[in-house]
Amino acid sequence: MSDGRLSVFKTYKLYVGGKFPRSESGRVYEVTDSKGKWLANAPQSSRKDARDAVVAARKAFGGWSGATAYNRGQVLYRVAEMLEGRREQFVREVADAEGLSKSKAAAVVDAAVDRWVWYAGWTDKIGQVVGGANPVAGPFFNLSTPEPTGVVAVLAPQESSFLGLVSVVAPVIATGNTAVVIASAEAPLPALSLGEVLATSDLPGGVVNILSGKTAELAAPLASHQDVNAIDLTGADAALATELEIAAADNLKRVSRPQAVDGDGWSADPGTHRMTAFLETKTVWHPTGALGASGSSY
Repeated sequence: MSDGRLSVFKTYKLYVGGKFPRSESGRVYEVTDSKGKWLANAPQSSRKDARDAVVAARKAFGGWSGATAYNRGQVLYRVAEMLEGRREQFVREVADAEGLSKSKAAAVVDAAVDRWVWYAGWTDKIGQVVGGANPVAGPFFNLSTPEPTGVVAVLAPQESSFLGLVSVVAPVIATGNTAVVIASAEAPLPALSLGEVLATSDLPGGVVNILSGKTAELAAPLASHQDVNAIDLTGADAALATELEIAAADNLKRVSRPQAVDGDGWSADPGTHRMTAFLETKTVWHPTGALGASGSSY
């Protein structure tokens, strides 16, 4: 039997609205590994692709934010299950993207799977941590509860193509937001493959939308978009972050500025700050009422 068969190369596509379109512009760009070897042609998204992703994210927001926190946790856990089943593929892609040995890439992928599980466990607990009953002087219940901000544009880290990506996307959707994600410009392939996992993991289409291409080109229309409620600038350099923050002020977007990653890198305990960054606090007053002639209340 001849072993001279042609290789079947993987075609990488965007993930928008639960579907896998090519860029409407028809553009692609070459992705290479750390040694300059060609890996694939990735779609080079356009401003129109970015706008389409916002439309998809807004359409999905009502259903996702309205789902129970427990259900969102189940869906995030399912993502971890699906990633575990495709572990070898992601180990290979992360090794190529970041120039890591297979063992180090495996540790990165395992940490990313564990991070999905970690955030899955937080979906129905974060409200108890940051919400609560407030003491007030009067016959009222005063309750504060967190609610999702809305559509969040996420600039994924440039260097950490997978663990860093998961670390900025998972907390956004765990709390009920929807996301438009700009993948690492130089290493987008793990992010585009993540779209395939999300499509088969019970996550409703449009909750996460993944674009590849030039970060600055895609981030500019998202920062100024009137239907984007918040932006995470993790993957922007200082000059771009300043420019985007000015654009984001036009409709008072919540902005998460780039933060230095500590010595443990993205593997460090993430804490809760990435979840609380894109939550709004709703406070409700309700009269307690009176019981009986004594005037006692509950």
